[in-house]
Amino acid sequence: MRRVAVIGGHGKTGRAVCGALADRGVDPRPLGRADWPDLARAVAGCDAAYVIAPNLRPDEPAYVASALDVLAEAGVGRVVYHSVASPYVPAMPHHVGKAVSEDLVRRSGLGWTILQPGAYLQNLDLCGPLELPYSPDVPFGFLDLADLGRAAAVVLTEDGHAGATYELATRVATVRELADEAGADVRQVPDPEQHPWLSAMFVYYDLHGLPVGTRVLAALLGRG
Repeated sequence: MRRVAVIGGHGKTGRAVCGALADRGVDPRPLGRADWPDLARAVAGCDAAYVIAPNLRPDEPAYVASALDVLAEAGVGRVVYHSVASPYVPAMPHHVGKAVSEDLVRRSGLGWTILQPGAYLQNLDLCGPLELPYSPDVPFGFLDLADLGRAAAVVLTEDGHAGATYELATRVATVRELADEAGADVRQVPDPEQHPWLSAMFVYYDLHGLPVGTRVLAALLGRG
């Protein structure tokens, strides 16, 4: 049976990827912080790897570089990197970290694919009043987590995706449109200032949103 390592596989993104791989008859190997000291042993025998860095990691390029080195050492020749839509946005430092990491992936010598997901639909709690620290009226390319998992499984198991970079979104909408569909109220509130990178992101979102097209995902999943 084909085996795929999912580095960062215990979070919601990793679980979605592992579930979609299992649906395709692939053996997913979710790996987390406890596996990092002996990652080479943990990925040994895997045909490919999906790399997810922890959220807001300040040294994401170093993290990704270490993972790439281990994969090469272990003989895992295929890697898919979980990036973000619009990675090179100087106003959002955590996006720039992913842009730098993408460059490392492209120069790794491995067979690579980069996925650039839009904002997850599941990050919005539409069951009740929704409060946002940015405008609810700017456009986003929203991605369903299940669709992310399915797309990752496609590029990890099918030929023709090495050297490709794919932006992914399930639908384009404003948060207000999603809230109206769910019958929920939405309003903008002040930034809670929990993290400077999040505050920078909210300022950017307030001005520009994060639009992402839907045609790439539809093509990958055979939706026409």
